[in-house]
Order: sequence, then C-alpha cells, then structure tokens
Amino acid sequence: MKLRHNQPALLLIDVQKGFLDENYWGGSRNNKQAEQVCGILLDTWRALNLPVFHIQHSSSVTTSKLHKSNPGFAFNDVVTPLPNEPIITKQVNSAFIGTNLKAQLDTLKINTLVIVGLTTNHCVSTTARMAGNFGFKTYVVSDATAAFNRLGINGESYDAELIHLTALANLNEEFATVCTSAELLEFL
Repeated sequence: MKLRHNQPALLLIDVQKGFLDENYWGGSRNNKQAEQVCGILLDTWRALNLPVFHIQHSSSVTTSKLHKSNPGFAFNDVVTPLPNEPIITKQVNSAFIGTNLKAQLDTLKINTLVIVGLTTNHCVSTTARMAGNFGFKTYVVSDATAAFNRLGINGESYDAELIHLTALANLNEEFATVCTSAELLEFL
C-alpha cells in the first residue's frame, strides 16, 4: 500500500528566512538545498491534496532571527503557506508543546507524519521524538533537514554534517523512519 493512502500529514518545521544566516547559528551548515527539497515535497503534497502543516518558531528573544519583529521570522519563499494551510506557531523546540497541533491531527484522524525542516538536531528531532511517543508513524526526510556546526561542552568543534547524521541516527528506527526525499516520493 502506498503511503498516500494513509493520509500522511507533512509537517514543515521552521522553514524560515532566519535560518539563511549561517553565521548567526554557529557557522557552516550542511544540506544547503534542504529548503528546496522541502518545497518539492510541499508541491507534491499539494498536488495529492494531502494535509500540510506549517510550523513557525516564534522566539521570545527580541534579538533572535526568529522573533516576530525580525524579517527572519517569515517563512522561506519556497514554502510560503497557502491561505487554507494551517500555521502552527510554537515557542519551544517541539511543535506539540503549547500548540493545538495534536488536536488538529487527531481531528483529521491522521496517524502518519512526514517531518522536514530546520534544524535536524533541535526542533525536527524534538518534534519527531514526541510524534513517535504519541504513536504516530513518523518519517524524517534526511535531505529536507539540515544542521549547523556546534561547539561541544569542552569547546571542541563539531561539523554540521556530523551533527545532522548523529541526530538522524538517534531518531531512526526508534522514534521515526529516516529516509531520503527520493525514497519517500517512491513510497508515496
């Protein structure tokens, strides 16, 4: 059976303009095409008339690129929501905390989630973990997510690709199924 027959919802996590400033987030970023891949998946979801949820991070820190007063709060142009597509605004890492996302998914009887967006090790991971804990069949699309370089607790530098791959490894086969966009589209 094709995935589309399970009425999967696409969750676009924090695909916002603020993440285009790599230096602000710690330097180099992997998967620089992640937003374009998100756009391709969004176009496919729309063509199949499947449910889409745009998740938007609203930082409480006024100097944050993701604060509502800053241009970075806006959605990336490749995933601009249509008027009929729900926007869930969150203030923490999980799209489920402090929002009505779970209630909306339950109302639509959705049991399968496909998660894409930014960043792999923060909001994507946290949302995917909670989705798995709630019992959703969850997919995380590896090339539609991205991470930034990180400093370790002793000042060591960790490359964005390592952060990304480690976050995906922690999710795979426990909280979610990790796949590429090509694999997902074939399965869809």
